[in-house]
Amino acid sequence: MIIPDTQIRPGVPLDHIKWAAQAIVDYKPDVIVVIGDWWDMPSCSKHNLPGSKQTEGARFWEDIQVGNEAFATLIAPMEAEQARRKYKKWSPRKVFTFGNHEFRVDRAVSETPKLEGMLTRDDMLTPGFERHEFLEIVPIDGIWYSHYFSNTLSGRPVGGTIPNRLNKIGNSFVQGHQQGFLYGCQQYPGKLVRHGLVAGSFYLHDEEYRDVQSNGEWRGIVVLNEVRGDGSYDIMPLSMDYLRRRYS
Repeated sequence: MIIPDTQIRPGVPLDHIKWAAQAIVDYKPDVIVVIGDWWDMPSCSKHNLPGSKQTEGARFWEDIQVGNEAFATLIAPMEAEQARRKYKKWSPRKVFTFGNHEFRVDRAVSETPKLEGMLTRDDMLTPGFERHEFLEIVPIDGIWYSHYFSNTLSGRPVGGTIPNRLNKIGNSFVQGHQQGFLYGCQQYPGKLVRHGLVAGSFYLHDEEYRDVQSNGEWRGIVVLNEVRGDGSYDIMPLSMDYLRRRYS
C-alpha cells in the first residue's frame, strides 16, 4: 500500500488519515510505503516571502507536532490489529522515504548553522517504520521506491510520460512528489514488463499557490496487488471519494 504526499501542516483537515489507517487494517498489505512529504513544513519554506500571509505565525514545532500526531493516527489501528491477532501474526514491512518538504529542515540548518542541534528531522516521529533519506532508492520486490527520481546529469526530477521516465530510470518505480496520478507499463524484449507509478496527492486541502483548475487532480492511496518480485504488479487505486464513502 502506497501513501502519497500528505503535506500536513497546522490548520488542514486530517479526516483522510483515519480513512487510510482503516484501509491498512482492512487490506492488510505485506508492505506499507509512505512516500514522503508527510510533513509540509511551511515554517522552513523558501517559497513564501518573510512577513507574507503564508509565513505569518508559522512555527517549526507546530509543523512537527501536527505531523507527529497524524502519524500516530495512521498507525494506531494497525498496532491494535496486530495486538489482537496474537496467534495469527500480521507484520508488514513499513517504509518511510523522506521528501523534499522534510528536507527543508536540513536546508534551513545548512543556511543558518546556529540552528544545528535545534532543528532536526529526528523530531519527526515514524514509529516502527524504516527511514530512508531523501532521494535514496529503496528496492522492494523488483520495484524502486523514492520520493522522486533525479536526472543523473541535471539533478532535476525526471518528468514527462511514464515511458520517458521508465527509459531514464531503467526499472519499475513508484514515486510521489508530483500531484495527481500517472501510471503506465512497458514491455521490453522477452517477457520483461516494467511499471511506472507517480502518485503525489493524498490530502483534503487545496494548495493556495495553485489555481482552481489545477487543484482538481486525483487524490488517494494506491494498492499494488500480485507483486511478483520482478517489478510487475496489478494496480488498484483507492480514490479519496472511495475512502470517504467507505470509512467516514
